[in-house]
Amino acid sequence: MMFGLSVLPPAPASARAVAESGVMSRRWQGGGWGSVRVELLGGGLAGDLWPRPGRIFAVSPAHTFHVFAEAIDDAFARWDRSHLHEFQLPKLGKTVTEFRYTDGIDRSRELDADAMTLGEALELGEEFGYTFDLGDNWRHQCALGPDEIDPENELGMVPDRPLPYWGWGVIPDPYGRLFDSDDGETPIPGPPHQPWPWANAPEPTIVTKHCPGQYTWTVSLPGGEAGDED
Repeated sequence: MMFGLSVLPPAPASARAVAESGVMSRRWQGGGWGSVRVELLGGGLAGDLWPRPGRIFAVSPAHTFHVFAEAIDDAFARWDRSHLHEFQLPKLGKTVTEFRYTDGIDRSRELDADAMTLGEALELGEEFGYTFDLGDNWRHQCALGPDEIDPENELGMVPDRPLPYWGWGVIPDPYGRLFDSDDGETPIPGPPHQPWPWANAPEPTIVTKHCPGQYTWTVSLPGGEAGDED
């Protein structure tokens, strides 16, 4: 100590990244867990989706964006991970990208997904975006809840990674395949036995309309009759 000043240890890499990028200290850093609602808007051959499938995650402010991206991809059944991903933070006007796979990084606009934590960049109640596969653009709308949660109450445990604890909807295959040998031309094979699904089965009450690359739309049939469809 000299002249009443103490020498402080160097800041962690993520803290230095925050300072260098102009991101100020956020309000969600008290150590409490948060809840993030993630809805899949669409992408690839599925096009725009309605209704939108979704998951609700328990997350810690100490989790990095890269770890959260992996949790999202697990929850949305992505088996081909050889694609880049990024988060969009409109409130900051920045993106969170994978520096290790990217050249020509603009540090004034981009944050490192491996170093930046959720608590350093997000506020409770904030909305942001996530895109998996920057070619097929699987787009997600994300919203961090306004209040912290207790993971023991929601999950019965404190996980070491972000974990979904609620969900809904049909998850589309990333390449639009409906069966293992689907090449886009082969007709869909019949069920393994007849009659299918069983004798005297009820009439369908919903139908899915799919225009490849444009939309996948599931609607209720009036009165449960397929013939009543507009």
